[in-house]
Amino acid sequence: MESEARDERLAAYLRHLESERRYSRRTVEEYGRDLRQFFDFVRERGVDLCAVRTADLRAYLARLHGELAPTSVARKLAAIRSMYRYFQKRGWVDANPGALIATPKRPKSLPKVVPIDDLTALLETPPRDSPFGLRDRAILEMLYGGGFRCSELCGLNLDDLDPSSRMARVRGKGGKERVVPLGRKAWQALEDYLRVRTAIAGGRSVDRRALFLNRRGGRLSTRWVGRLLERYSRLSGLRRHVHPHALRHSFATHLLDNGADLRSIQELLGHSSISTTQRYTDVSVERLLAVYDQAHPRARQEGRR
Repeated sequence: MESEARDERLAAYLRHLESERRYSRRTVEEYGRDLRQFFDFVRERGVDLCAVRTADLRAYLARLHGELAPTSVARKLAAIRSMYRYFQKRGWVDANPGALIATPKRPKSLPKVVPIDDLTALLETPPRDSPFGLRDRAILEMLYGGGFRCSELCGLNLDDLDPSSRMARVRGKGGKERVVPLGRKAWQALEDYLRVRTAIAGGRSVDRRALFLNRRGGRLSTRWVGRLLERYSRLSGLRRHVHPHALRHSFATHLLDNGADLRSIQELLGHSSISTTQRYTDVSVERLLAVYDQAHPRARQEGRR
């Protein structure tokens, strides 16, 4: 009986995330996996889910610390806290066992930015003489030219485009919408693709709404786009695999390098907090110091202290 109740509470919480919080299906699935692992631990200890104490949660995190990186532990703790906040609102628990537990410190990592020369090689790799090449070129140009998340790109519909202003309406995290301008090259690549869009499906019926189509005429998946980037990274001769999010990071960093202000970049990326956008200032400082160390005579002779 307790197991059934536990599963019903989890199902209710996951429905809340998807329908009310507007989380993506992939995010909801990740929450579900993390929480089921926690449920298994609680069951091993013989503790009812609604009677979990802070000490029980600390014991769970201690086990995770020996198995996972701090970022993964922090993610799982965040999922558990969020679930218990929901349980409190429903009156299923009196207190949140994670409220007094500090989030593990995450190692500071800078966003990975693709150098301009590598970006140029990558963007010019898809062929111009086939519908698939034109589609792939438009995908790469839009990921870099608009700073889209991969899920945002795959979710674009034809009616999200405004040719008169060269803008795209984007649905980001939590269902938040924003409008993103597209540069000349990105828009030209998009127009070239739109002329051959239906040819992608080879005569099959196509999704009338989806902007980017697969061979079967359906909407592209984020996993497929990741494989696309892997393929063109290899074909362009790059020494590393460029992930879709690296193009988003490059979009933001290159804007900052060329004088764009943080608030504007925040709006373009759809960040809810300016602190998330401020990471790109660290990237630019790192790049500046690297240039200094390489180019300045005193830096080359003695090394910067």
